[in-house]
Amino acid sequence: MNLEGRRFRDVTPEHAGDVGVETIFDYHESDAGTVWARYRGGAVRLGFLVGTRLDEVLSLRYVHLTTDGETASGRCVSRLELQNDGRFHAYTLP
Repeated sequence: MNLEGRRFRDVTPEHAGDVGVETIFDYHESDAGTVWARYRGGAVRLGFLVGTRLDEVLSLRYVHLTTDGETASGRCVSRLELQNDGRFHAYTLP
């Protein structure tokens, strides 16, 4: 499981924040489990993620600028699951 060069989109039907179905994430990962991504689209003008992956768990910090000129930052933890068709699905953990 490696995220290098993977592109993700949020398919969650309900969105509590600025990220939505139009937001595209372009991921990178080093051999040591360092993960980073750039994202944009929808209400997000420009955003960045940085963090780690340990097995199937991603621990990330994010920061982004909205199309309204506001900034947002925070953390997220997700569990990756490999689907039968080769795609990844990520579940946000509390």
